Amino acid sequence: MKAAVLRYRVMAYITGVVLIVLCFVGIPLQVAGHPAVANDVGVLHGILYIIYLVCAWILSRKLALATKPTVIMLLAGTIPIMTFIVERWVTRRFINPALAAQPQPAQPVRP
Repeated sequence: MKAAVLRYRVMAYITGVVLIVLCFVGIPLQVAGHPAVANDVGVLHGILYIIYLVCAWILSRKLALATKPTVIMLLAGTIPIMTFIVERWVTRRFINPALAAQPQPAQPVRP
């Protein structure tokens, strides 16, 4: 479960940053007549968003989330800044309780 959480969180932050760059740098540059940044960053965001979708789906299945939180997680990568907000919400609401409920491995006793 911890590996799925880490993958989801990393992809949420990467996807969010790339989307912000696309929307606030690439699109204005494209309007100004320089489409290269928007094209390259747009393709990058598309690829990363698909990876984000897979990671979010896997985590939602491991957490046994209902449909509404799953859809919110999956759509968060389409709105700038939303991946950061949804990642924090999912962490507080679903991930932390699930990790706390998992049995902890026994620590060896040191003499």
